[in-house]
Amino acid sequence: MSKPDTHHEPLIRITKNVGMPMWKAWLVRIAAVVIALVVCAGFIVILTRINPFEFYKVMIRGNFGTKRKIWSMLQNLAMMLCVALALTPAYKMRFWNIGAEGQVLMGAAATTFLMIHLGNSLNPWILIPLMAIVSMICSAVWAVIPAIFKAYFNTNETLFTLMMNYVATQFVAFLITFWEGQKGSNTVGIINGTTQGGWLPTIGGQKYLFNILIVFALTVFMYIYLKYSKHGYEISVVGESENTARYIGINVKKVIIRTVALSGAICGIAGLLLVAGSGHTISTETAGGRGFTAIMVSWLAKFNPLVMILTSFIVVFFERGASEIATAFGLNVKMADILTGIILFFIIGSEFFINYKVHFRSRHTEGGNK
Repeated sequence: MSKPDTHHEPLIRITKNVGMPMWKAWLVRIAAVVIALVVCAGFIVILTRINPFEFYKVMIRGNFGTKRKIWSMLQNLAMMLCVALALTPAYKMRFWNIGAEGQVLMGAAATTFLMIHLGNSLNPWILIPLMAIVSMICSAVWAVIPAIFKAYFNTNETLFTLMMNYVATQFVAFLITFWEGQKGSNTVGIINGTTQGGWLPTIGGQKYLFNILIVFALTVFMYIYLKYSKHGYEISVVGESENTARYIGINVKKVIIRTVALSGAICGIAGLLLVAGSGHTISTETAGGRGFTAIMVSWLAKFNPLVMILTSFIVVFFERGASEIATAFGLNVKMADILTGIILFFIIGSEFFINYKVHFRSRHTEGGNK
């Protein structure tokens, strides 16, 4: 007599979801945002007893309530997008650059140095391009250090780039003390506030418009570079398989170093825009956490620079809206972080249901008997 088959199908099975239509993927994301807002509403009612619809009205007003708020939101969107663009080529190559915070700071420090020492003595037509070039070089060099170690010694780039953030932060703190002449200070006052030497130009009376136009041009460039250029093709191949890249004759070490240098250079542009184009000062918080948040922005967009405009807007909208809620209702600033965290958790979680299917075991008996 043969032994009965004791093999059982698992209760839950997860399989790769291949070929989900784009419209379905976006429906899942929209549903995730709606559910997140419902959860936030429940959270708000339990803790504050305030009508959640009032919260959401304030959130919208915090982004679009006045012309000034709209421009400020667009500036934040542009800066978030700029850092996300910087990370994208490295991430598409599967080089996990967690060091954008430090790379932005190095570019900001280079811009600050030139504004302080040359801002009132050099023609703006020479000074501004010089600031851009030097900022890009400094940030690129900072990024290339871990890239070289990755390319030649196969070190862990995640830890390496993360640690470089702390080094950059302490280096900038030292420079600020040197420039400010005051121990314990972590910021420099408005640089060249009277002469505006080294400030980026104002267009149409809007001081943020120049920044926005630069980032828009950079977005178009990155889309073309990654999708249609030879370098973009090499980045994709190395990201898929380094062995395949070597087999077809691609110099993997060269591609890694070149791509991460580009990533750092764009962080340098972000540093330039943050110091010379908007804040006109520098602190250890100049990057404002964008180096970490931009990872999610790039990943949610599937490394597509054009889609990143939308994902950047979503993240900035909820961050600014949550902060406005905390201010308007006199709540602890941590409430804004909690609401933002809930929303981002659901947005990120929705990607699981886009990329995977969950199968539950159906009830049946061996031989097909019900």
